[in-house]
Amino acid sequence: MAKEKRQALPARHELKYFINAAEVQALRMRLFPVMEMDSHCKNGPYAIRSLYFDDIYDTAWYEKDSGVMNRDKYRIRIYRYSDAEIFLERKRKMGDLIQKSSVRITRRLADRLIAGDPRGLQNAENPLLQDVFVLMRTRLLRPKVIVDYMREAYVSPVEDVRITLDMRLRSGLSSVDIFNPDIPTVNPHDRDLEILEVKFNNYLPAHINRLLDGLDVERSAISKYMLCRKFESIR
Repeated sequence: MAKEKRQALPARHELKYFINAAEVQALRMRLFPVMEMDSHCKNGPYAIRSLYFDDIYDTAWYEKDSGVMNRDKYRIRIYRYSDAEIFLERKRKMGDLIQKSSVRITRRLADRLIAGDPRGLQNAENPLLQDVFVLMRTRLLRPKVIVDYMREAYVSPVEDVRITLDMRLRSGLSSVDIFNPDIPTVNPHDRDLEILEVKFNNYLPAHINRLLDGLDVERSAISKYMLCRKFESIR
């Protein structure tokens, strides 16, 4: 039914910022000599597409909107609009920390989950699949919105630092057709900004922290899911 991969990762720090185009260029010039480009970026930024789920009560929406410190979001994620690798993920927010659980799934299972059919997952060995089964049965967890963007990523082994520039954010509006690269999408930003994310284990090393000093960036609790559902009337 599903091939397991990328189980629950350790909790990590995650800082998010809005950044303008000029500062993106300035940051690139600082990062290139110090950090490695992520292996997925050998040919430049790569496309990420996520289909986010929420329950009948829009719990993920309202908990984020209300500032609840501990909360979960569920999504199916693909890369470069391809079904070659499909992951079902849970991103768990725990105060200032985040933790991601992930399992690789088949196209057949992805299609069933998108259709709201979790049959058989109650017998799965993977706890994330079991969790999704319960939520789909008891809280009617269903797909809500497609989130698209291009990612440019830099990595450092010290404290497993990962700095990403998520650019050209787009909302798939009401479509849940994640495997269709031609669905209409729109820019959900009110301003011409990109998203900078800084992830690390226990502390941000001083030499990397200095790379961010002086940048004209705006720290914010950014949620791509919330931005991309802004066109929908939430109950």
